[in-house]
Amino acid sequence: MNLARYLRGPEGCPWDREQTSLTFAKYAIKEGDELVEALERQDNVHSEEEMGDTLFVLLASIAAAESEGRFTLASVLERVHEKMIRRHDHVFGENKAQTPEDAIVAWNRIKEEEKARSK
Repeated sequence: MNLARYLRGPEGCPWDREQTSLTFAKYAIKEGDELVEALERQDNVHSEEEMGDTLFVLLASIAAAESEGRFTLASVLERVHEKMIRRHDHVFGENKAQTPEDAIVAWNRIKEEEKARSK
């Protein structure tokens, strides 16, 4: 994260400074596609590189969001932690999933409930 912040700083890279959280996020899609291709080829060296590229562009997007006053790395991590606990009610709640299919049904039910509440 510090490298992403440095690259956006006054002594960093002019291109990185010009990017926004949105423009970096768009690069994450491209990097994610390259990661999937490398994983499908079972090319571990390239997969590792693409995993790093994907992670770094997401960190750069968060660094940009921080400077835009939108959110922070800490808030992103807190939100995803809460979401994963909530969406894994079949693990952390009373209704335990017995099969992968049960888990998907439970996940999708919770996701739909969340969508309905946010409308």
